[in-house]
Amino acid sequence: MEFNIEEGKHLHEECSTLVLPALSIGNVGQLAVDLLISSTRADRIGYFDDPNILPCVGNDAYWPAPRGHLALPLEAYDSPSNALTIVQQRSPVSKGMMVEFAMSLADFAAASGKKHIVVLSSLDFVRWQMIDMSSGLQIYYLSSINTDGTDDECEKLGWKRLPEYNPAQRRWKYLSDLAEGNALQEDSTEFEDEAGEEDYYPSLPFAAMFSCFKAKGLKVTCLMCYCSEGDNIPDSFHLAEAASKFLGLSPDNRQGNEGGKWVIPFSWQSLYGPPPDMSLF
Repeated sequence: MEFNIEEGKHLHEECSTLVLPALSIGNVGQLAVDLLISSTRADRIGYFDDPNILPCVGNDAYWPAPRGHLALPLEAYDSPSNALTIVQQRSPVSKGMMVEFAMSLADFAAASGKKHIVVLSSLDFVRWQMIDMSSGLQIYYLSSINTDGTDDECEKLGWKRLPEYNPAQRRWKYLSDLAEGNALQEDSTEFEDEAGEEDYYPSLPFAAMFSCFKAKGLKVTCLMCYCSEGDNIPDSFHLAEAASKFLGLSPDNRQGNEGGKWVIPFSWQSLYGPPPDMSLF
């Protein structure tokens, strides 16, 4: 992975926290990151060139001007006033290359002096085992603070540790060994042949990121919510609010927007394509 700094830009040393999505069902993590970037007025400082991520290109996702500012598959934004670097990922990782991709991201985070990594992702609602809607949509977390994945700060916010996390489970252990250089990626063929229910969560991108960042000695927190495919904008607001609360981004210190409200990214205007041609009706 190669990180390319835009002309006249640089990584800010004070941006010690890195926020990024892990692709999953409904793209909720990416949408939440969109909200964080647009609402903090984070400035794009560069982009990543990685052979493991599929290529894509599009119009500027956040602002209608200046024209010609293209959106790329993997970009980095800095918000020095909030001490944040935010990475947005717009295309998936090539099949079978997720761990290698996560290792490259962990190398970048360590080399650029990041202290805390916050990963935003979503989980399949079909696999929600203990449904409790009494307090609305629940945020689940996974932290490197303790070996069992718990974090007192997250618990105080009313969130629940992902109950399916078990560091001794075979695939979680394999990910940990792989990230620490004690296993070969070729050894994963047995998981493809004999994947069980307990292998679902550690097979997701957030698990590879969690293991690789943790192996680098970095503090990492994954924030997740359950969702289904469809209109996931409400889920993205829910996850972005959780991340904002966790990072201490109160509405008053979201930069450059009226009344501290969330700023809807420009690209969301065409999220579901153009409106129908009314002459057809």
